[in-house]
Amino acid sequence: MRPSVARSSSKLPVAPGRLFWVMLVLGLFCWSPAWSPIGSPAAAQTGAADGQWRSYGGDSGHTKYSPLDQISEDNVGDLEVAWTWMSVDEGLRARNEVMRERGAFQTYAYEVTPLYVNGVLYTTTSLGQVAAIDPETGETLWSYDPALYLEGRPAVHGFMTRGLAYWTDWVEERLIYAGGRVYLVSIDAKTGEPDLTFGRGGRVDLKEGLGRTIDARRYTVSSPPLVVGDVVVVGSAMTEGTGYKEAPPGHVRGFDVRTGKMKWIFHTIPQEGELGYETWENDSWRLSGGANVWTLMSADEELGYVYLPVGTPVTDYYGGHRLGDNLFANSLVCLDAETGERVWHFQFVHHAVWDYDPPAAPNLIDITVDGRRIEAVAQITKQGFTFVFDRVTGEPVWPIEERSVPQSTLVGERTSPTQPYPTKPPLFLTNGATESDVIDFTPELRAEGLAIFREHNAGPLYTPLTPGTNIVRPGWSGGANWWGAAFDPDTGRLYVPSWAHFSLVRMDAGDPERSDMRIRPQVRDLTGPRGLPLFKPPYSQLTAFDMNAGEKLWSVPVGDGPRDHEALRDLELPRLGNFQKLGGPLLTKTLLFIGQGKETNRIGAYDKETGEELWSMDLGGQFHAAPITYLIDGKQYIVLAIGGSGEPERLVALALR
Repeated sequence: MRPSVARSSSKLPVAPGRLFWVMLVLGLFCWSPAWSPIGSPAAAQTGAADGQWRSYGGDSGHTKYSPLDQISEDNVGDLEVAWTWMSVDEGLRARNEVMRERGAFQTYAYEVTPLYVNGVLYTTTSLGQVAAIDPETGETLWSYDPALYLEGRPAVHGFMTRGLAYWTDWVEERLIYAGGRVYLVSIDAKTGEPDLTFGRGGRVDLKEGLGRTIDARRYTVSSPPLVVGDVVVVGSAMTEGTGYKEAPPGHVRGFDVRTGKMKWIFHTIPQEGELGYETWENDSWRLSGGANVWTLMSADEELGYVYLPVGTPVTDYYGGHRLGDNLFANSLVCLDAETGERVWHFQFVHHAVWDYDPPAAPNLIDITVDGRRIEAVAQITKQGFTFVFDRVTGEPVWPIEERSVPQSTLVGERTSPTQPYPTKPPLFLTNGATESDVIDFTPELRAEGLAIFREHNAGPLYTPLTPGTNIVRPGWSGGANWWGAAFDPDTGRLYVPSWAHFSLVRMDAGDPERSDMRIRPQVRDLTGPRGLPLFKPPYSQLTAFDMNAGEKLWSVPVGDGPRDHEALRDLELPRLGNFQKLGGPLLTKTLLFIGQGKETNRIGAYDKETGEELWSMDLGGQFHAAPITYLIDGKQYIVLAIGGSGEPERLVALALR
């Protein structure tokens, strides 16, 4: 039996971070009940403070929670559009004929989550511009164009970004952005001008310093960096479905926020002599790539720890060229943010071949379990699991079992004999694909669904892939996805949006002219009978957990789903949940807001106690980013990003009329 947690041999220090000491000194000289330094961050697990939204997730622990309560169950029906900000990209495209007419400069979705700090709203655009916006009117105050698009279309999703980070020492203010092919950029938050003392002319080339020559066509950054103290922590994203053994590594780095100098690098694929390198057999660590943090990270600023959800190695569905468990891929890794030294880690999938990388930032949560107060970290997964650990020591809060799973028979492949299963909390969606899961609205539809299902290899979770076509459920998009979960620090409840996506993976022999691997996976989607989903509902859903008890409280479908399909419209079905990716969650003192997916393009408000939908609004464009909320001049606003795929990209602000 494999140990569930690997820790450093030295005693783990529970040392306050630098920020704590700064605040303590300031407090000794300046304390008053009403005094609060401008730009001071909220605690990692208590939500957004002072009516602001300084981090992507509201706070560095990604609670996505604000204690604002002006918008409530009683008046949510009075919400209306207060202003609309059209992305400065739209003007750039209008002025540039090449950008306007070439699809390469279009985006499939505008997924940004803006920040609100000290009376100014900040955002990024899909083409990598940064803008400051008046939070009451939507007027552009300034915009800065680093022209990152001139180097060509970035890897993976192309021109797409999810936001930026904010830093201050209470004298200077900086906005930190990573994107394009591929740079880390520092901008003066007051003026919109690049910080010329940062790197070279205000930017750092992230392709340098990784220990290998990087092919920029495969390497980019899609999620915001994370600022912890004076360190900027940066992950990466890359094409994991390449047909070649060699690929860029997803090493995570820390940079000095003032100078841009690299302070440390953590090898997510360990190098020779480092802990875990022996789990990459036959020296595969030398060439293997991926194992990147493509999604968002979290931090405990008092501890000075950063939590990395590390993804899958290349390629997603075949690992014959990288035998072994492949640490630190598919793991949650806790680092000292100042030094980059590993504190503890846990691997969720050993030798991953199902594209089950952790998809979202871990949530830092303070909970009470059996009368014991625990500073915890919770990681949701594509598989529907929620793993919960003591965020200081890495010890599981509830037992995690290593269970036997079937073994691969693919040539050259060797999967792990066991995989970890958390005993609490329960699943938030169904995983695996069996005949009992196939659609059954009518006997005819079930028969048609079974005929489709039986054409492919399928089975319970972690069923090995075989030659031909395989159903992987959940698929590459989850389950849970990058928007992640939201945590209410007042009640100890975790709210998890999920989408019952599945993939069809074809495993064929590699073409020597296009691949140097024995097996070359190909991935696509699979529809069910008459264009309906192949499996039973719910398709999109929202689940609430009591994290003090590790128990599920309720689960509700989000959206109507295909109830109006000609084969279903006479059946008087309940809500099925939309068979499209959801938007991200936003928690307030009073309500839970969430986007309902591209099928309806609506935002809805839900009762936190029951999951009942209380209100919804048609946004007039696709929406699957995470909203924010803030307070200015006594008025609460909700702001969210919509558009992409040819639709105008814009921010929309909602407020009470």
